[in-house]
Amino acid sequence: MLVLASASPRRKELLGLLVKRFEVLPADIDETPKEQEEAKEYVVRMAVEKAHAASRIYKQQNHHLDSSVIFLASDTSVVVDGCILGKPESLEDSRSMLRRLSGRSHQVITSLCLCNINLEYVATECVVSDVSFRDISDVEIDQYWKTNEPKDKAGSYGIQGLGSIFVRSMSGSYSAVVGLPLYETAELLAQFGIHSLEEMSHE
Repeated sequence: MLVLASASPRRKELLGLLVKRFEVLPADIDETPKEQEEAKEYVVRMAVEKAHAASRIYKQQNHHLDSSVIFLASDTSVVVDGCILGKPESLEDSRSMLRRLSGRSHQVITSLCLCNINLEYVATECVVSDVSFRDISDVEIDQYWKTNEPKDKAGSYGIQGLGSIFVRSMSGSYSAVVGLPLYETAELLAQFGIHSLEEMSHE
């Protein structure tokens, strides 16, 4: 059985393209970056800690453990000038982020972690995509905030939604920017014996 350690509806939808049946078990962790922690190291650490936290919760909730349970976790960060942009906490926060992204390129780093329940086997992956924004006006930023879309998005925008109107171009993995890199996820799942095409073709 596969367990998705995320409350993100976007990750749930994307994983549903690869696997028919899985459980969702979100895990709250401290997402504060460590001092002088590199963005890639931070994003991978977040995915690993989410997977580990989900496995602990699962063990607490299930007395009869299934040793074949696999946990999948992911984390996405928007990075500009080496600075990690998380989710905005206010309109002012959103303004600050989108002004920094306006008229230039930034990176979206998405990590993956798959592990078994006893953490005997842990596999990680990190995907970096480049996204270029057009110039964004303050009026547009305020209007965008009113749609509620940026409020739970890293970097204060969603490329799969209205935020796509800011995107001039991108290079890398679109699904990774949305929240779950499908190619890399399928590759890691295969290492754990889950083959996406086989899964989805079964009645």
